Amino acid sequence: MKFKKGDNVIVIAGKDKGAKGTISAVLPAKGKVIIDNVNVAKRHSVARGQNTKSEIIDKPMPIHASNVMIDQGGKPSKIGYKVDKKGKKVRIAKSTGAEI
Repeated sequence: MKFKKGDNVIVIAGKDKGAKGTISAVLPAKGKVIIDNVNVAKRHSVARGQNTKSEIIDKPMPIHASNVMIDQGGKPSKIGYKVDKKGKKVRIAKSTGAEI
């Protein structure tokens, strides 16, 4: 998977199209990412004793990685790879060629 935790991304498809956010978790086995404050669902928690109370929690749900692109100067861009002068593989934004 080309995305890493902490990347700034733009949602390009789905109900949250156009939303921007930071990746908080990557699920490579499922091909999904979790983005802060995007695709939020309400979940009910039940009281598990006298000291805890039941409440409704906003929980960010995963989005398929094909529906997001890296944010490069406010515009979406694909991610590519190239080898730098030291021989290390680095990620680049295909639209600008800048290193991510």
